[in-house]
Amino acid sequence: MNLPYHLARWEGRIVRRVYRAILPVIAKRDVCREYDVSFEVCAYSGEATLPEQVASVRSFLTHVGRPRRFTIFSDGSYTRRSIRLLERIHPTVRVSAALPSLPPGLPEQLGPYLTTHPTGKQLLIIMSLPRDCPALYADSDVLFFPGATDLIQLAQTRDVPAFYLADYQFSGDERLLAGSAEKERPVNTGLLLLFQKIDWSLGIERLLQLKAAPTFFTNQTIVHLCMHANGARSFDPHKYVLQVDDQFGYCDRHAGGSLALRHYVNPVRHKFWRSFRF
Repeated sequence: MNLPYHLARWEGRIVRRVYRAILPVIAKRDVCREYDVSFEVCAYSGEATLPEQVASVRSFLTHVGRPRRFTIFSDGSYTRRSIRLLERIHPTVRVSAALPSLPPGLPEQLGPYLTTHPTGKQLLIIMSLPRDCPALYADSDVLFFPGATDLIQLAQTRDVPAFYLADYQFSGDERLLAGSAEKERPVNTGLLLLFQKIDWSLGIERLLQLKAAPTFFTNQTIVHLCMHANGARSFDPHKYVLQVDDQFGYCDRHAGGSLALRHYVNPVRHKFWRSFRF
């Protein structure tokens, strides 16, 4: 038995339970770096990940600053109590029960996927960005660290349409690929910084060719294809981390002052609760 791994998982569960129990107190605590940032932040989550969403929002406000707005799109499961709690964190935070409108000219048959499928909804949100300023999309299990002030400088970039979070492996719907070469430089939808509207035509074309139902990773594959088709650039993978190489150890190998953020995907989700600060 790997005792360090099981101890880390046990500790993560305990800390998460405690955090969830005291969320009303946590949400009232002042948290914000006194700096106005020039972009908005969007997230997509629901009741099941309320503790992570609260901690993620607070970590952004602490280490980056005040965005123009912080919109959390609900998957439909947030209770009124949870919505009030999230909006109590900071005046910039708002929870939207409504999804963005479907893109104009979108083929009618894709509407149900984008408005009813759990990850299809996430894709619709990403397709709607940016609005009137650069937009950072961040999953609820993304935790920001002191190095995230780097985002302030990156938000001034204008020579690329977007930055994306590099994945440690291709996690996608291979039915959408034209060949194995399209797996290279895998994109993760957990974090995107968008400066201009992306041309989604390649993703829409591949989705229309799909003869079976979309899967959990269909949306990520569409984003992966379209980010590369539009010339998007990867965040520095040493500062913007998505890794599972420390999954079976006790400590978080990547957390530290120079880190901008880490996306704590499912295999290392327990480490989220070993690395956050109230």
